[in-house]
Amino acid sequence: MKSFRNPLFTLLLSGIAVLTITGCKNQQTDAQTEVAVPVAVLDIRNSSIEEFIETNGTVYPTREVELKSEMSGKYTLQNNPRTGRSWGLGDRVRAGEVIIRFEDEEYVNSIQIESKKLNLDVSKNEFEKQKSLYDKGGATLRELKTAEQSVMNAEYTYTGAQISLAKMKVSAPFDGVIVDLPFYTQGNKLTTGQSLVKIMDYKKLFMEFQLPEKNLIQVGVNQRVRVLNYALPDDTLYGVISQLSPAISPDTRNFKGTLVILNDDLKLRPGSYIKAEIITQRKDSTIVIPKNIIVSRQRGKTVYVVDQNTANERVITTGLENPDSVEIVKGLQVNDRVVIEGFETLGNRSKVKIVR
Repeated sequence: MKSFRNPLFTLLLSGIAVLTITGCKNQQTDAQTEVAVPVAVLDIRNSSIEEFIETNGTVYPTREVELKSEMSGKYTLQNNPRTGRSWGLGDRVRAGEVIIRFEDEEYVNSIQIESKKLNLDVSKNEFEKQKSLYDKGGATLRELKTAEQSVMNAEYTYTGAQISLAKMKVSAPFDGVIVDLPFYTQGNKLTTGQSLVKIMDYKKLFMEFQLPEKNLIQVGVNQRVRVLNYALPDDTLYGVISQLSPAISPDTRNFKGTLVILNDDLKLRPGSYIKAEIITQRKDSTIVIPKNIIVSRQRGKTVYVVDQNTANERVITTGLENPDSVEIVKGLQVNDRVVIEGFETLGNRSKVKIVR
């Protein structure tokens, strides 16, 4: 019997065989080839690190005063000598500068300041005369003491008159900034006790804080504090702890303290809410890495170090730490290249490709 073979069937079988052989070869090649994982690395250099305790609170000025009228009279707001304009909110004022004056002729006449000054001068002259006579034996001790008493009474009277006249002007008691200045029409008559101006000195600010009992042994008076203002994230100020209470609250198990902040440029404003970092320890010239790249394994804390495009798992021992960084006391050395991005999918001896 003669065999018959369809040419189309033969061609189909040949194609299947080729595809099968090619597929097997590709699977073997893929199994032998490992895809390099893209990673970013950090070249280890010596750096510094600080350990600190965080606390938050509101800052207040170290000095503030609200000045009120001590007499009735016509109100006159004075000019700022540095701007030539009337005093206004936000103006810096120096101690002794007059902000407001009152006018009242009747009040001035009642004080009789010139008459009291003349009486003081006459009393002094009489005392000098009696003293000279006493030294020569021409006056008694009683006459000398009477003249001296007259001088003292005249001085008290004249000083009282000066104090009364001083009530006609409102002056800054210290260097500061005008933070409140109620509006009154120039020339209107005000009565006693009306609020006139509020001045704050906030070149130094203070903040009260509370910390848990466990932190009591870590903080002390004059300890340095770093201050960050949420409204000014790029500006960092510094201060010190000025007071600490030794008592622990039985209700909260916290203790109280006060810190003073140096604010010479007046960047930080009274009433601002801040974050304070009380620095408890610091090390310079040590190995520091980002805290978030550490992976916890059964055998301890690990990171990945790249050597010739291979990521090797490295067990580390840590030291000082803060929310962002951690000191490495064992397991890494200078010039190691530690993986900081892409480490999540790595295994020991994974092939990597460094990208910048």
